[in-house]
Amino acid sequence: MLTITRDQAKRFMLSKQGLLGQYRFLGKDGAYQYVRQAGCIQFDPVDVCGRNAELTLQSRVKGFRKQTLDDLLYKDRLLVDYSDKELAIWPREDWPYFAGYRERSAAHGRGFAGIPELEEQAVAYIRAHGPVSSDTLPIEGKIVWHSSMHWSGNWHGESNAARSVLEQLYTDGTLLIHHKSGSRKFYDLAEKYFPRELLDAPNPCGDEAAVLQWRVKRRIGAVGLVWNLRSDAWLGIDMNNDQRKAAFERLEAAGEIVPVKAEGIHAPLYLLAADRPLMEAVLADQVDTKPRLEFLAPLDPMLWDRKLIAALWDYQYSWEIYTPPEKRKYGCYVLPMLYGQNLIGRIEAVADRKTGALTVKNLWLEPGVRLTKKLADSIEKAVRRLAKFNDCGEIRRL
Repeated sequence: MLTITRDQAKRFMLSKQGLLGQYRFLGKDGAYQYVRQAGCIQFDPVDVCGRNAELTLQSRVKGFRKQTLDDLLYKDRLLVDYSDKELAIWPREDWPYFAGYRERSAAHGRGFAGIPELEEQAVAYIRAHGPVSSDTLPIEGKIVWHSSMHWSGNWHGESNAARSVLEQLYTDGTLLIHHKSGSRKFYDLAEKYFPRELLDAPNPCGDEAAVLQWRVKRRIGAVGLVWNLRSDAWLGIDMNNDQRKAAFERLEAAGEIVPVKAEGIHAPLYLLAADRPLMEAVLADQVDTKPRLEFLAPLDPMLWDRKLIAALWDYQYSWEIYTPPEKRKYGCYVLPMLYGQNLIGRIEAVADRKTGALTVKNLWLEPGVRLTKKLADSIEKAVRRLAKFNDCGEIRRL
């Protein structure tokens, strides 16, 4: 087994992520290529200084604008927003791999009295009138609903009938999100935007064990280096420890993943065999290590396994948005700061679109990090980029 240092592990992950050296993801095509590389990026609707998916791309893609992601989703239709790692955005070419999930969702929905009839009404209305939201679909009342799909959680109770029917049809793959207005989703028929051969394509994996293997491999590629342990990197994949271990064993036996031993890390780490040339370039000091400063999204793919980040970087990060205010160590929406190959601190910034001002509420540096002029200048440039990204012409500091 190949042995690497912690610094080499960090350089590999950052190079893989496009977070070290010169930007290699550029413009709209770069944003699309990064999502293809990651498999999926997490969506979260909270917008304090940009939504999570937007911040993920902003840190990697030179020239990225929020409209870029909207265009890829709702104009070019190269990406879809759908379940994967919780709510997620992923390439439409992966649609067939989720055929089983959509089939299970459809069977689940048909088990509720009245749902098939309401679905027919909704589809007929959308076909005649175009995109709708739960407020504009003329289906009234409430229904008793139980959600048991594995990445939707378990919930039982009364729900708005229009919203429930739209979400059911969306999960079944009958509808796509046409566009969003703030947090409001508008749906339209998937057949208007995706070719029928894609919509009806069978899952290429053949059986559920192969699907699981595909999804595990995809997550390894998203993070760069992953260990075969329980982790938030596997959220949204319905598997137990034994199934995960079996998937790793099959992938390694097939030569699709490669184990490495990182000094000081108790468990082997795994990378995609396709990324072996990048690892060899790191070991030969042939990767671009020019430092740049980036603010990372709270649910950034590189941060999906917080325990691994702590082991490699000695950096503790917790997204405190759901932590009671009196128990927060830092703040509600705090972004990790990356400088070169080091996680050097965190920043709390709030964008006010009405006044056009970005307020830097707090800035914390890790112990031992000195605020040199060069570092201060790099932080200032990154703050200005964040302000421009949020259409803010003024920067305020508390």
